[in-house]
Amino acid sequence: MHSSEPADETLLRRVAKRDVGALELLYGRYHPRVSRFLHRVTRQPELIEEIYNDVMFVVWQSAGNFRFRSKVSTRIMGIAYRRGLKAVSRAGAPTLALDIDVEVYASRDRHLDAFENRRWLERFLAQLSPEHRAVIELTYYLELSQQEIADIVGCPVNTVKTRVFHARKALKNYLSQELHELERIGRREDERTGSRVARIAGG
Repeated sequence: MHSSEPADETLLRRVAKRDVGALELLYGRYHPRVSRFLHRVTRQPELIEEIYNDVMFVVWQSAGNFRFRSKVSTRIMGIAYRRGLKAVSRAGAPTLALDIDVEVYASRDRHLDAFENRRWLERFLAQLSPEHRAVIELTYYLELSQQEIADIVGCPVNTVKTRVFHARKALKNYLSQELHELERIGRREDERTGSRVARIAGG
């Protein structure tokens, strides 16, 4: 946000007075961040725009009740979190309910390029529950504090810490399995290459 642009608090106060222009500014400002967050939580890209519009409708309706004890961003992300969970619940999408290390993830660069890293991480995140995907997104991508995350998802800070811990543990386990599979495939390819070379040399 440029210094010349109105602050979130200013816009929300204007929204409370039914300023449609202020809502449009908030809508555009938060669309990329909240849409990415909703995608991580729901894994349903076809519903992101619908959910985001629902989020901003709630902002429009409830702006007058906001007491500014927390950041406007915390308020909006909290609404998005709850609406995202509702969408997942309605869809009945299966996930692993886990009650997550960046350094470990970075080690994948020795084996795959950046594109494959993203695909690999997406596969891993798809196995987590929406609650755990939300915590990972808020922690590592939006870089929020644990207190801010607790305010957004509506749980104690210790619960946030627990979810991060178990998700990191799950990531290590998943990484270990993936690397083992890569090594197995690599050995098989080496054996095939050796066999071809032997046939060529012998022929």
